[in-house]
Amino acid sequence: MNAFYPRMDLYYLILVVPALLVAAVARLKVNSAFNRYRSVPTSINMTGYDAARRILDDNGLRGIPVERVSGRLTDHYDPRARVIRLSDGVFGSNSVAAVGIAAHEAGHAVQYADSYAPIKLRSALLPVTNIGSTISMPLILLGMFMGIPALAYAGIILFSTVMLFQLVTLPVEFNASKRAVSVLSGFGMLSKEELAGSKKVLSAAALTYVAALLVSFMNLLRLLLIVGGRSNRRK
Repeated sequence: MNAFYPRMDLYYLILVVPALLVAAVARLKVNSAFNRYRSVPTSINMTGYDAARRILDDNGLRGIPVERVSGRLTDHYDPRARVIRLSDGVFGSNSVAAVGIAAHEAGHAVQYADSYAPIKLRSALLPVTNIGSTISMPLILLGMFMGIPALAYAGIILFSTVMLFQLVTLPVEFNASKRAVSVLSGFGMLSKEELAGSKKVLSAAALTYVAALLVSFMNLLRLLLIVGGRSNRRK
């Protein structure tokens, strides 16, 4: 049993820690971009609420409300409640950053309305992912401690659903940002310079999803090496 933990820690240091550092850098980039462009006002004095409301209305989604939610960068679209929630720093702000973020969330609402395939797939994966994220580690640990590799590998398969969910999330997020940029540019809601600022904020946010996928992949690889190595030692 003692030989298991040093090897596990070594895999964590070699594989997971670098990925966590990448994720930390990605979060810093988001905060940096948001802080920079939240102080740059739009030339037409459009707020985050205004941007989201206009995009929704222009896509025939007048029944979807736009609400304020507390927190920092807690903006999201809730498909079950069919409501866009914008954070305090976005809802009433007329900054370039706020408009870009609001347009991105409106892009998610339009994705659902258009039956965009990746977002439908992500929604279908969500229940399985919730189960996998809850019971995967207990199964892996139980399988290793009881010497039942099949049980540990079953846990790893469940854990991999989290990574699959994050993989499917990438095109969803990239497409929402693409829709946002297209609308902000096409409707003349932002000038060329303002649009460049919004793009930087959205690009930085996209990196956090890539980093999250990297962390999950490295954790999956780590678990495979641990369980595989432990199984080989038992032979």
